[in-house]
Amino acid sequence: MIDVRLAATHVLTSLMQHQGSLNTALPDVSAQVSNKDTALLKQLVYGTSREYFRLHALTEHLLQKPFHSKDTDLHACLLLGLYQLREMRIPEHAVIHETVELTKVLNKPWAKGLINAVLRRYQREAISLDQLLSQDNDIYHWNHPEWMIRKLQHNWPDHWQQILIQNDIRAPMTLRVNKRLLSTDKYIQKLTDFGIEADHSSVAPHAVILTHPVDVMELPGFFEGECSVQDEAAQLSVELLDIEPNMHILDACAAPGGKLCHLIEHTADQTIMVDAIELNPGRIPRIHDNLERLGFSQLCRVITGDASEQDWWDGRLYDRILIDAPCSGSGVIRRNPDIKFLRQNEDLLKLASIQLAILTNLWSMLKPNGTLVYATCSIFPQENERVIERFCKSRKDVQHHPLELPSAYQRPFGTQFFPKFNSHDGFFYAKLTKLDATGMSDL
Repeated sequence: MIDVRLAATHVLTSLMQHQGSLNTALPDVSAQVSNKDTALLKQLVYGTSREYFRLHALTEHLLQKPFHSKDTDLHACLLLGLYQLREMRIPEHAVIHETVELTKVLNKPWAKGLINAVLRRYQREAISLDQLLSQDNDIYHWNHPEWMIRKLQHNWPDHWQQILIQNDIRAPMTLRVNKRLLSTDKYIQKLTDFGIEADHSSVAPHAVILTHPVDVMELPGFFEGECSVQDEAAQLSVELLDIEPNMHILDACAAPGGKLCHLIEHTADQTIMVDAIELNPGRIPRIHDNLERLGFSQLCRVITGDASEQDWWDGRLYDRILIDAPCSGSGVIRRNPDIKFLRQNEDLLKLASIQLAILTNLWSMLKPNGTLVYATCSIFPQENERVIERFCKSRKDVQHHPLELPSAYQRPFGTQFFPKFNSHDGFFYAKLTKLDATGMSDL
């Protein structure tokens, strides 16, 4: 077992060096700390990641010169110490002592005096530093990378401030109730009986929002398939598909399988054929785990393949296609705070190219009069409405359907959700119908 603060430093160092993400780095390191420290490790890593740009701006102000790249671990150590001084109830003298001691464990005792001096200076000047940097430093004030601040200002002049604020507020834990097994009302009562407070969603009919998050192990009926963890905006994809009996359906980019399982739940009383395709073989087990927990393993064919290619396809056209397109994840930053420093502005152009390639390829697999729903968890138009606009304007066999969804903003091409307090994440939907040879649609 290793010290929890050393473990947190290792995770943060790998993130700062762009080697993985919280989802990939944290599980391995968590296995190296004692069970009693796993919650603290998660709090330290997620908290420091959430406050990264504010903390980084502080270190730039407090240090005479930045750390060399070979000392990224020391930088991570200092960020971790500053986070604890600012946000946690640990006694300040203990924070400083533990952080300074980390320099020895990292085999860099020469930095002991530097780390001690910086933390003690912050301890003395915290209020004045906050006032100074809040006024003079947009990165500190908004706690986001400059490129993201500027892009949001340009894309959403009426909403950018609220988006940035919401990105730094922890998202609620939202469940999807399995309507095959029980009603939303009955599951809320079941939660109440277990001492878990929850309420209905105003966005999705089978969504339940918990007042306080809990471990899934504590959720009644979770392992029996009575509920799943899923954001309320993400639950709308099934409603938009308008599935009917005997349809052939494709869920593209399907991992980890939340929307896929919801689709099968929603149509359990119908005879349908479902294919799910996922590019990354490492994510396939997550799909199977979710299908197995809900008892759906025999109701879906899971395929490893590239949605922008056709070498996996058997030639049978689909009645419905859901594209949960790979994206920046900018709408779920509050759940994945490392997105703020893992994503770069230039990523958006690459992602938009991939999204359009997937959309174009899968369109050829859709039956005339079939419906395709395009979804992302992004708030950038470059990945969303501009992709749909470009696609619609390049073809004569596509009809775009305006969507009126609760709490969302209608766009010329698609519908946009912004992250909302105690509610949904940032999300985008577009619904398209393929016109038949006469240029008509049955819808």
